[in-house]
Amino acid sequence: MTTIHLQPGKDKPVRQRHPWIFSGAVARVDGPAAPGDLVEVVDAQGAWLARGYYNPRSQIVVRLLTWERGEAADRADFWRWRLAAAAARRTDLRMNPALTAYRLVYAESDGLPGLIVDRYGDWLTVQFLTLGVEVRRELLLGLLVELFAPRGIVERSDAAVRRQEGLPLHSGLAWGEPPPSDLEVLEHGLRFPVDLAGGQKTGFYVDQRENRRIVGARAAGRTVLNAFSFTGAFGVYALAGGADHVTNVDSSFEALTGAEAALRMNGFDPDHQAESICGDVFQVLRSFRDAGRQFDLVILDPPKFARNKAELDGAARGYKDINWLGLRLLKPGGLLATFSCSGLVTPDLFQKIVFGASVDAGREAQILAKLSQGPDHPILLSFPEGEYLKGLLCRVMDACGSASSE
Repeated sequence: MTTIHLQPGKDKPVRQRHPWIFSGAVARVDGPAAPGDLVEVVDAQGAWLARGYYNPRSQIVVRLLTWERGEAADRADFWRWRLAAAAARRTDLRMNPALTAYRLVYAESDGLPGLIVDRYGDWLTVQFLTLGVEVRRELLLGLLVELFAPRGIVERSDAAVRRQEGLPLHSGLAWGEPPPSDLEVLEHGLRFPVDLAGGQKTGFYVDQRENRRIVGARAAGRTVLNAFSFTGAFGVYALAGGADHVTNVDSSFEALTGAEAALRMNGFDPDHQAESICGDVFQVLRSFRDAGRQFDLVILDPPKFARNKAELDGAARGYKDINWLGLRLLKPGGLLATFSCSGLVTPDLFQKIVFGASVDAGREAQILAKLSQGPDHPILLSFPEGEYLKGLLCRVMDACGSASSE
């Protein structure tokens, strides 16, 4: 194999099992590796460290697969074992009859850099996000069929991160039967429609599953604002938890139509127990503020505001603005459930942003819970970049600290 020699002093992250090697850490490349090939990684003295796949087109020039010299990552058995191990770690989810949608493979956190696999009932969705898994696409599709026997596999390799790998965006049916247009999944026994071909991400935000349960359990007797509602899952959980009324706000009319369908599926009346408002969420919330409208529970689950470091300052302003609005719309004693799915926004930074918004809004707030992605999106201690979803559940008071009891 081609050998990647590291610069002096650049071997520590590799020894600590961080799976990325950036181009600036490479001293030289010995051998004619093609993009996507496996390569050996050695330190400045030539001592063997790890093995991974190579992409000279990317800033992350090597993504590591193994730190065991005898582990042959060029064999199908290696990929079969990694996939099976990821599935075994989710046996409790697979055996739960009230749950039919979850993440089956979470890329680096499951030892499979660049590969995302989600299960939606009898169908799988797959994302090949890096060159190393793209060149093994057919092998991986065959193994997914062999191991999990789905009725079909839908590819959603349409994430912008592929462009950083020098890859085009792609989506479509990859194997088997296409999913039905009326496909439903269960989550904690609640029913949701999913669009595997055209929905956001891979069809549904499975990473928020446990957070929906936590927030919904606090919704009894409350009026709820569900901002950036997408297909309204937080709203369904809120009504299931006893909320008096839910207002879903989203910029997509199609998503709001899906939200109303989800309400009906679960026995709720969207004409009386909920309302749907289509428009720019920032503008809609400002109109609520100007009208003096307030809520007992505000849920803020915006899309990713920061896709790269250049966007981070603007993202921080956006998060502060939307949280300021959310805080202004809460009654004293109300609850704020606020989230960021931007990986570049750390949990510490996000908390500081929400704090700044509370100061500007003239509200005190107590953190009742710090929220994160579900256990099917595990975070390796050696790979903190795997943590992208963070949230805060806060009790909000006025500037004097008064709050009604829950």
